[in-house]
Amino acid sequence: MQKESERVEFKSELNEQIYKEVIAFANTDGGTIFLGVDDEGKAIGLPDLDDTYTRLTNGIRNAIHPDVTLFVHYSLQENDVIRIEVGEGSSKPYYLKSKGLKPSGVYVRQGATCAMASPDEIKKMIKESDGDVFESARSLEQTLTFEAASAFFAHRGVPFSKEKFRGLGLQQDGLFTNLALLLSDQCPHSIKIGVYNDESCTEFRDSKEFKGSILKQFEDAFAYLGLCNKTVSVIQGYQRIDHQDYPTEAIREALLNAIIHRDYSYSGSIIVNVNDEKMEFISLGGLLPGLTPFDIRLGISEARNRRLAEIFFRLGLVESYGTGIRRIYKLYEGCVASPSIETSPNAFRIALPNKNMFGSIPKKKIPHLEVDKGPGITKQMQAVLEYMAEYGDMTDEDLQKLLSIKSTRSYLLSRKMSEEGLIDIVGRGTNKKYRLASKEAPR
Repeated sequence: MQKESERVEFKSELNEQIYKEVIAFANTDGGTIFLGVDDEGKAIGLPDLDDTYTRLTNGIRNAIHPDVTLFVHYSLQENDVIRIEVGEGSSKPYYLKSKGLKPSGVYVRQGATCAMASPDEIKKMIKESDGDVFESARSLEQTLTFEAASAFFAHRGVPFSKEKFRGLGLQQDGLFTNLALLLSDQCPHSIKIGVYNDESCTEFRDSKEFKGSILKQFEDAFAYLGLCNKTVSVIQGYQRIDHQDYPTEAIREALLNAIIHRDYSYSGSIIVNVNDEKMEFISLGGLLPGLTPFDIRLGISEARNRRLAEIFFRLGLVESYGTGIRRIYKLYEGCVASPSIETSPNAFRIALPNKNMFGSIPKKKIPHLEVDKGPGITKQMQAVLEYMAEYGDMTDEDLQKLLSIKSTRSYLLSRKMSEEGLIDIVGRGTNKKYRLASKEAPR
């Protein structure tokens, strides 16, 4: 009789360990188990062959999930020994039903022994069997609850029950998918929001982290960002006009975009940074192959998480693919500064400028004015040049009101424009005025 090896295992009697051995071979490269043979390879036989055979075949069918029987073949050998041939399965990982899809229930073959699989090994097997689409793959965590999701669905008037799970993409072959994990109370991902005192985002003013179902994360994070959205009031005649730093709908769309389109195969958090100048949303996972930031602005979109997007659509949180980014840019029409998008292979960032800081472009413009929009001309400078072209000159107070900036920033901006040869500074103190440079065209 041959010795135990990577492909051969001896068992003297039938017990629950035999199921682990079958799982290990099915999850690896297959192998053979000889039941009724001791560790030395000696055939000792089985006392009641028929009863053992029946319990063995029924046990393997009932104890292991998914069904592995298609890859298991039995044959009777001399001396009342049962030979069990186990082929490599096609629906890995196989596991003990009593333990579930976790390391204590999943086994692999390591040398001549059966060992529990690591979480990374289980994830790899799931990816190889289910494909590379994260949301539809089986979740490694199967003990899930949906209290927050149930409340959210109920509030939006959308049915949510176990009978709906399969149709929503939350279950596959009786197991929860990663999409279910995202909606569950056990969702391992989070949203982190930092509020900073400085533009470089290094001095914390406040910070929050939101966990749980991504539906609850959206609700809580959106409410918190509303508290960060200051309102500036301006008195015009007998009316008070309120202007928020950021359009509420722009915040909502940017947050939804970060949640729906991020790559959840990464374990990091969605990051939102807020300071006096901008609010930026950073999510893991760059653009899908073939897309550019310009494509996104045009409304071209390809959902990374299609079923997740469908759920948000069903809940009435999004309208259709590609409209969110366009809506954000529309909300900034007439503002000196526009939203900006930056991408890398592994991250996506959209920044919303503070409208009260940057102000609005004057409504009236000189049609014939053409300003060189080179790399040295910022949108604030552009607004200043257009204002001067229309009204001739401007005071320091005019500059501050136009851009909604303070005296220090006004001084730095005017000095920069003067050094660049864009404007002339005439007079000093309270008599100081700014005019277009006497040159024929700004450089």
